[in-house]
Amino acid sequence: MSKIGENEQHTLKRSMKSRHIFMISLGGVIGTGLFLSTGYTLNLAGPGGAVLAYLVGALIMYLVMLCLGELSVAMPVTGSFPAYATKFIGPATGFTIGWLYWLTWVVTVGSEFTAAGLLMQRWFPNISVWIWSAIFAVLLFTLNALSVKFFAESEFWVAGFKVIVIILFIGLGGAAMFGLIPMEGHASAPMFSNLLNQGGLFPNGFLPVLFVMISVNFAFSGTELIGVTAGETENPDVSIPRSIRTVVWRTMIFFVGAIIVLAGLIPWKEAGVIESPFVLVFDKIGIPYAADIMNFVILTALLSVGNSGLYASTRMLWALSQEKMISPWLGKLTSNGVPLNALIISMLVSCLSLLSSVIAPDTVYVVLIAISGFAVVAVWMGIVASQFMFRRQFLKEGGRLQDLKYRTPLYPYVPIAAFLLCLTSCIGLYFDPAQRIALYCGVPFVVMCYLIYYLKNKKSAATPPAQ
Repeated sequence: MSKIGENEQHTLKRSMKSRHIFMISLGGVIGTGLFLSTGYTLNLAGPGGAVLAYLVGALIMYLVMLCLGELSVAMPVTGSFPAYATKFIGPATGFTIGWLYWLTWVVTVGSEFTAAGLLMQRWFPNISVWIWSAIFAVLLFTLNALSVKFFAESEFWVAGFKVIVIILFIGLGGAAMFGLIPMEGHASAPMFSNLLNQGGLFPNGFLPVLFVMISVNFAFSGTELIGVTAGETENPDVSIPRSIRTVVWRTMIFFVGAIIVLAGLIPWKEAGVIESPFVLVFDKIGIPYAADIMNFVILTALLSVGNSGLYASTRMLWALSQEKMISPWLGKLTSNGVPLNALIISMLVSCLSLLSSVIAPDTVYVVLIAISGFAVVAVWMGIVASQFMFRRQFLKEGGRLQDLKYRTPLYPYVPIAAFLLCLTSCIGLYFDPAQRIALYCGVPFVVMCYLIYYLKNKKSAATPPAQ
């Protein structure tokens, strides 16, 4: 089977190396989902439930990435998800997935700007949050507008800093769990008292594990950025499989290792989202200036996620334009190969999300965040469904498995299992009143995208061609 999109991809510069796409993907996944949301998961599901939820989330992420690997190597196109869904499921589904993924990231980028501005208040309480948010917005816009290579290089170093801090946290926290490092308020190792004497591993039962799955999946989102970068990657046949293997296993170790340490060191009743659980741990270990250190770490994490998110949302608009689903104006590139018009629109909408987080934090902003969490899982479902249909069509057209340079193992069980697990995560939203709004807003948004696509194409079909 020929690689789709080759003719229109020549204008993009393949300037990213394996180390770039690896760090871009890690940069997108290691953010507030790890540094803040883990507290919510631990509080709701308990220590055993939190660890189990992250293990299941890691499994789902792994299965999705196995499916994405086959698609990305066979068809390395930028903004790949809508292109795959359009070809193998249907153009309306491709249109919907593209908008879902774009919406996820522009909302995330706006929220990262706001959160970063709030973090700066710790050191500069007299300077408005808006000033810092605007400074960070200009910084990230500039990094994305200069060139693909400049963006990738900056993300490589920022994401690398986060990785070092997480490794340090797991090492120090692990030592504290077993009593090798003293903990404030504990004469011996705190692990056993927190895991066993606070209501057990599952103090609220097993059902809360289902409740938190959408938050856990959202925390793992960003790994799929490897597929978005495929069209701008040097030697994708080699770089993409290598990056997928590296990202999947290291993400699993970082997230599952971190949640095990948190569960062992923090009583689940004390965990929450008001203060990062990582800060609580460093405070209890007694590291000098722990709060300031973690404040800086979380700040860089937010900016790294915003950097990757702005890249992803821009490429999604560019991909939709290439598929002729939106205006060709959004597909124009600069001399450096940057889709500047798409970048400007994504930034402007991100700033609208930023506005909503301050003007109406209990209404618009909450709705957008809920949709973004639902949208990530919906996009993952689109990825695995596309791989299922691709393999079936490939074999039907006489293709040989040995011709695929990267093959999803255990087909069709892997894509089917991934789809069902993602669907279960979405169903779990209904049983948690705090997150149910994701279904009430997300499902109508999907329906609206399909309706817009069909109405748009019906109108185009009814318009006679110009003479």
